Amino acid sequence: MSEIFHRLEAVKSRIAAAAEASGRDVSAVKLIAVSKTHPPESILEVIDAGHLLFGESKVQEARAKIPLLPAKARWHFIGHLQKNKIRQALPLFEMFHGIDSLELARDINRIAGESGARPQILIEVNVAGEASKFGFKPEILRSGFEELLALDRLQVEGLMTIPPIAEEAEASRNYFVTLRGLRDQLQTEYRVPLMELSMGMSTDYEVAITEGATMVRVGTAIFGDRPKKNAVDPFE
Repeated sequence: MSEIFHRLEAVKSRIAAAAEASGRDVSAVKLIAVSKTHPPESILEVIDAGHLLFGESKVQEARAKIPLLPAKARWHFIGHLQKNKIRQALPLFEMFHGIDSLELARDINRIAGESGARPQILIEVNVAGEASKFGFKPEILRSGFEELLALDRLQVEGLMTIPPIAEEAEASRNYFVTLRGLRDQLQTEYRVPLMELSMGMSTDYEVAITEGATMVRVGTAIFGDRPKKNAVDPFE
Protein backbone atom coordinates (compact mmCIF):
# COMPACT_ATOMS: atom_id res chain seq x y z
CA MET A 1 0.00 0.00 0.00
CA SER A 2 1.16 3.55 -0.74
CA GLU A 3 2.16 6.23 1.76
CA ILE A 4 -0.96 8.19 0.84
CA PHE A 5 -3.14 5.19 1.67
CA HIS A 6 -1.51 4.77 5.08
CA ARG A 7 -1.78 8.48 5.87
CA LEU A 8 -5.45 8.49 4.88
CA GLU A 9 -6.16 5.54 7.15
CA ALA A 10 -4.30 7.24 10.02
CA VAL A 11 -6.38 10.41 9.59
CA LYS A 12 -9.60 8.41 9.57
CA SER A 13 -8.54 6.62 12.76
CA ARG A 14 -7.79 9.91 14.48
CA ILE A 15 -11.13 11.35 13.37
CA ALA A 16 -12.90 8.32 14.82
CA ALA A 17 -10.99 8.62 18.09
CA ALA A 18 -11.75 12.33 18.42
CA ALA A 19 -15.43 11.75 17.70
CA GLU A 20 -15.62 8.93 20.24
CA ALA A 21 -13.81 10.99 22.89
CA SER A 22 -16.41 13.75 22.54
CA GLY A 23 -19.40 11.40 22.50
CA ARG A 24 -20.13 11.86 18.82
CA ASP A 25 -20.79 9.37 16.06
CA VAL A 26 -17.95 9.38 13.53
CA SER A 27 -20.54 9.40 10.73
CA ALA A 28 -21.35 12.99 11.76
CA VAL A 29 -17.89 14.15 10.62
CA LYS A 30 -17.09 14.44 6.90
CA LEU A 31 -13.47 14.34 5.81
CA ILE A 32 -12.62 16.66 2.94
CA ALA A 33 -9.32 15.57 1.42
CA VAL A 34 -7.74 18.85 0.34
CA SER A 35 -6.15 18.02 -2.98
CA LYS A 36 -5.12 21.51 -4.12
CA THR A 37 -1.69 21.54 -5.83
CA HIS A 38 -1.55 17.73 -5.84
CA PRO A 39 -1.67 15.86 -9.18
CA PRO A 40 -4.51 13.63 -10.37
CA GLU A 41 -2.38 10.55 -9.78
CA SER A 42 -2.24 11.26 -6.04
CA ILE A 43 -5.97 11.97 -5.89
CA LEU A 44 -6.67 8.70 -7.69
CA GLU A 45 -4.82 6.84 -4.93
CA VAL A 46 -7.27 8.30 -2.41
CA ILE A 47 -10.25 7.44 -4.60
CA ASP A 48 -8.97 3.88 -4.99
CA ALA A 49 -8.82 3.70 -1.18
CA GLY A 50 -12.56 4.43 -1.11
CA HIS A 51 -12.58 8.14 -0.26
CA LEU A 52 -14.54 10.37 -2.64
CA LEU A 53 -14.82 13.87 -1.14
CA PHE A 54 -12.16 16.43 -2.11
CA GLY A 55 -11.47 20.13 -1.71
CA GLU A 56 -9.95 22.48 -4.24
CA SER A 57 -9.26 26.21 -3.94
CA LYS A 58 -8.45 27.34 -7.49
CA VAL A 59 -11.02 27.10 -10.25
CA GLN A 60 -8.44 26.87 -13.04
CA GLU A 61 -6.65 23.98 -11.36
CA ALA A 62 -9.92 22.17 -10.64
CA ARG A 63 -11.05 22.53 -14.25
CA ALA A 64 -7.84 20.84 -15.38
CA LYS A 65 -7.95 17.98 -12.87
CA ILE A 66 -11.58 17.03 -12.37
CA PRO A 67 -12.19 15.73 -15.92
CA LEU A 68 -9.20 13.39 -15.50
CA LEU A 69 -10.68 11.67 -12.46
CA PRO A 70 -13.62 9.27 -11.94
CA ALA A 71 -17.05 10.88 -12.05
CA LYS A 72 -17.92 9.39 -8.66
CA ALA A 73 -15.55 11.83 -6.93
CA ARG A 74 -17.26 14.78 -5.21
CA TRP A 75 -15.83 18.27 -5.05
CA HIS A 76 -16.07 21.20 -2.64
CA PHE A 77 -14.60 24.62 -3.31
CA ILE A 78 -12.74 25.70 -0.18
CA GLY A 79 -10.97 28.89 -1.24
CA HIS A 80 -11.90 32.48 -1.96
CA LEU A 81 -14.08 32.49 -5.08
CA GLN A 82 -13.30 35.32 -7.47
CA LYS A 83 -16.38 36.82 -9.07
CA ASN A 84 -15.07 36.31 -12.59
CA LYS A 85 -14.76 32.55 -11.93
CA ILE A 86 -18.31 31.92 -10.67
CA ARG A 87 -19.68 30.67 -14.01
CA GLN A 88 -16.79 28.23 -14.39
CA ALA A 89 -17.03 27.02 -10.80
CA LEU A 90 -20.75 26.33 -10.47
CA PRO A 91 -20.80 23.15 -12.63
CA LEU A 92 -17.75 21.72 -10.86
CA PHE A 93 -18.57 21.92 -7.17
CA GLU A 94 -21.46 20.74 -5.03
CA MET A 95 -20.59 23.05 -2.14
CA PHE A 96 -18.76 26.35 -1.68
CA HIS A 97 -17.15 26.85 1.73
CA GLY A 98 -15.86 30.38 1.43
CA ILE A 99 -18.81 32.71 0.87
CA ASP A 100 -17.24 35.71 2.51
CA SER A 101 -19.40 38.72 1.57
CA LEU A 102 -22.94 39.68 0.68
CA GLU A 103 -21.71 41.00 -2.67
CA LEU A 104 -20.24 37.60 -3.59
CA ALA A 105 -23.38 35.80 -2.42
CA ARG A 106 -25.56 38.09 -4.56
CA ASP A 107 -23.39 37.45 -7.64
CA ILE A 108 -23.47 33.67 -7.15
CA ASN A 109 -27.24 33.81 -6.66
CA ARG A 110 -27.74 35.81 -9.87
CA ILE A 111 -25.51 33.58 -11.99
CA ALA A 112 -26.97 30.42 -10.46
CA GLY A 113 -30.41 31.69 -11.46
CA GLU A 114 -29.26 32.16 -15.04
CA SER A 115 -27.74 28.67 -15.20
CA GLY A 116 -30.38 26.79 -13.18
CA ALA A 117 -27.91 25.84 -10.43
CA ARG A 118 -28.78 25.60 -6.74
CA PRO A 119 -25.39 25.57 -5.01
CA GLN A 120 -24.93 24.62 -1.38
CA ILE A 121 -22.92 27.23 0.48
CA LEU A 122 -21.19 27.78 3.79
CA ILE A 123 -20.69 31.28 5.14
CA GLU A 124 -17.08 32.06 5.99
CA VAL A 125 -16.68 33.87 9.31
CA ASN A 126 -13.46 35.67 10.23
CA VAL A 127 -13.83 34.91 13.92
CA ALA A 128 -10.34 36.18 14.81
CA GLY A 129 -10.75 39.47 12.94
CA GLU A 130 -7.54 38.94 10.97
CA ALA A 131 -6.96 41.61 8.34
CA SER A 132 -5.20 39.06 6.10
CA LYS A 133 -8.21 36.74 5.89
CA PHE A 134 -11.52 36.87 4.05
CA GLY A 135 -14.82 36.32 5.81
CA PHE A 136 -17.69 38.07 7.54
CA LYS A 137 -17.10 39.67 10.90
CA PRO A 138 -19.64 38.05 13.25
CA GLU A 139 -21.57 41.29 13.76
CA ILE A 140 -21.75 41.94 10.02
CA LEU A 141 -23.02 38.42 9.41
CA ARG A 142 -25.75 38.86 12.03
CA SER A 143 -26.94 42.08 10.39
CA GLY A 144 -26.90 40.62 6.87
CA PHE A 145 -28.04 37.07 7.54
CA GLU A 146 -31.67 37.69 6.64
CA GLU A 147 -30.63 38.91 3.20
CA LEU A 148 -28.42 35.86 2.72
CA LEU A 149 -31.35 33.58 3.50
CA ALA A 150 -33.51 35.49 1.01
CA LEU A 151 -31.20 34.68 -1.92
CA ASP A 152 -33.41 32.03 -3.45
CA ARG A 153 -30.85 30.03 -5.45
CA LEU A 154 -28.46 29.51 -2.54
CA GLN A 155 -28.80 26.71 -0.02
CA VAL A 156 -27.20 27.99 3.18
CA GLU A 157 -25.97 24.87 4.98
CA GLY A 158 -23.83 26.32 7.77
CA LEU A 159 -20.64 28.21 8.65
CA MET A 160 -16.90 27.90 8.02
CA THR A 161 -13.82 29.42 9.62
CA ILE A 162 -10.02 29.35 9.43
CA PRO A 163 -8.37 30.23 12.75
CA PRO A 164 -4.99 31.96 13.01
CA ILE A 165 -1.91 29.82 12.41
CA ALA A 166 -0.63 28.50 15.72
CA GLU A 167 2.02 26.07 16.89
CA GLU A 168 -0.40 24.26 19.21
CA ALA A 169 -3.73 22.83 18.07
CA GLU A 170 -5.29 23.82 21.39
CA ALA A 171 -4.86 27.49 20.43
CA SER A 172 -7.64 27.04 17.85
CA ARG A 173 -10.24 25.83 20.32
CA ASN A 174 -11.72 29.20 21.29
CA TYR A 175 -12.26 30.07 17.62
CA PHE A 176 -14.13 26.82 17.05
CA VAL A 177 -16.25 27.45 20.15
CA THR A 178 -17.04 30.94 18.87
CA LEU A 179 -18.14 29.65 15.46
CA ARG A 180 -20.36 26.99 17.01
CA GLY A 181 -21.93 29.56 19.31
CA LEU A 182 -22.63 31.92 16.42
CA ARG A 183 -24.19 29.07 14.45
CA ASP A 184 -26.43 28.20 17.40
CA GLN A 185 -27.54 31.82 17.77
CA LEU A 186 -28.40 32.15 14.08
CA GLN A 187 -30.33 28.88 14.09
CA THR A 188 -32.39 30.03 17.05
CA GLU A 189 -33.00 33.57 15.83
CA TYR A 190 -33.87 32.71 12.23
CA ARG A 191 -35.34 29.25 12.84
CA VAL A 192 -33.30 27.64 10.08
CA PRO A 193 -31.18 24.47 10.21
CA LEU A 194 -27.48 25.21 9.86
CA MET A 195 -26.20 21.67 10.06
CA GLU A 196 -22.63 22.13 8.86
CA LEU A 197 -19.60 23.54 10.67
CA SER A 198 -16.53 23.40 8.44
CA MET A 199 -13.58 23.94 10.78
CA GLY A 200 -10.31 22.21 11.43
CA MET A 201 -7.37 21.40 9.16
CA SER A 202 -4.34 19.09 9.29
CA THR A 203 -2.91 20.70 12.43
CA ASP A 204 -6.07 21.04 14.53
CA TYR A 205 -8.89 18.89 13.14
CA GLU A 206 -9.12 16.72 16.25
CA VAL A 207 -9.77 19.78 18.43
CA ALA A 208 -12.34 20.98 15.90
CA ILE A 209 -14.20 17.67 16.09
CA THR A 210 -14.43 17.88 19.87
CA GLU A 211 -16.04 21.32 19.42
CA GLY A 212 -18.64 20.18 16.91
CA ALA A 213 -17.04 20.25 13.46
CA THR A 214 -19.09 18.37 10.89
CA MET A 215 -16.49 18.88 8.14
CA VAL A 216 -12.71 18.88 8.50
CA ARG A 217 -10.41 19.97 5.67
CA VAL A 218 -7.26 17.84 5.71
CA GLY A 219 -4.60 18.03 3.02
CA THR A 220 -1.00 17.72 4.17
CA ALA A 221 -1.75 14.92 6.64
CA ILE A 222 -3.06 12.85 3.71
CA PHE A 223 -1.13 13.93 0.62
CA GLY A 224 2.10 15.07 2.25
CA ASP A 225 3.77 18.43 1.80
CA ARG A 226 2.63 20.59 -1.07
CA PRO A 227 5.08 21.45 -3.86
CA LYS A 228 7.43 24.30 -2.94
CA LYS A 229 6.60 27.68 -4.37
CA ASN A 230 9.69 27.67 -6.53
CA ALA A 231 8.79 24.28 -7.99
CA VAL A 232 7.06 24.01 -11.34
CA ASP A 233 3.31 23.87 -10.76
CA PRO A 234 1.44 22.39 -13.75
CA PHE A 235 -1.79 24.06 -12.64
CA GLU A 236 -0.52 27.63 -12.46
